Amino acid sequence: MTVQSSATDRSPIAVGDSRGDRAAGGNGHAGRTGTLLAGLGVVSFSLTFPATAWGLEGFGPWSLVSVRCVLAALLAGGALLAARAPVPERRHWAGLAVVAAGVVLGFPLLTTLALQTSTTSHAAVVVGLLPLTTAAFSALRTGSRPSRSFWAAAVAGAAVVIAFTVQQSGGALSTGDMYLFAALLICAAGYTEGGRLAREMPGWRVIGWALVLCLPLAVPAGAVALAIEPVHLTGHSIAGVLWVAAGSQFLGLVVWYRGMAEIGVARASQLQLAQPLLTLVWSVLLLGEHLPVAAPVAAVAVLVCIAVTQRSRTR
Repeated sequence: MTVQSSATDRSPIAVGDSRGDRAAGGNGHAGRTGTLLAGLGVVSFSLTFPATAWGLEGFGPWSLVSVRCVLAALLAGGALLAARAPVPERRHWAGLAVVAAGVVLGFPLLTTLALQTSTTSHAAVVVGLLPLTTAAFSALRTGSRPSRSFWAAAVAGAAVVIAFTVQQSGGALSTGDMYLFAALLICAAGYTEGGRLAREMPGWRVIGWALVLCLPLAVPAGAVALAIEPVHLTGHSIAGVLWVAAGSQFLGLVVWYRGMAEIGVARASQLQLAQPLLTLVWSVLLLGEHLPVAAPVAAVAVLVCIAVTQRSRTR
């Protein structure tokens, strides 16, 4: 996906739009393209926790988040300049601030703090609740009305994730889990607001301007954090920070928002039910973590929920 094609193709996002929601049922080229793009975003996001764990090998949590934000903002700013993207209108900045607070700063910081005590596989399963929270925020913010079958499948998928989490944590929630649940709420708000803004500007510009908006805060925060927290650069830590900055923070969100512009916020969010399962695989392959025995059962149940939500229509 190039900056040029993103900037010139202005398909409106299907938030609270029945025509867009019907396209999300899998019929037509727009629905297939949107599903593919949103799926690529999910694959990118599924690598975030393993990459963050790598980054924490050489950086402190505050340093990692601020450096990641600065690098992603520089990448986004360069893309905006190259495309000669117009500055957003004044009425858009409040929404961009919500995206910045939820997606650019809040979610990365809270999940990074959680990963100091939680394994990536455990964190990935907790964050599997993100599709349901995003759909709920979308319904409240935009007035969209997903069908009963949609909500039933979404709740079932969330129930699978909760049961899996409780089983793996021994029935007790830790401080890391509290960080993760807080991250869910603010990220869902950021996703929803970003999806709303993508009705009026290309999705890559939404995340691009949100990143640029954070730059004046991230630069001094990074300078302070790097001065306080020790840094031990390794191959893993460098690769980790580069991925979370370029892959997760910018390019992944570019295709994610573009996918939401095709198939709608609520339905695109359900693709993220597959994200914790993908992260489990990366955790085993990249970090050597033990794959929980219940993972294959959860995988089948979650994939069934995804299939149902993708075929459900909204009123």
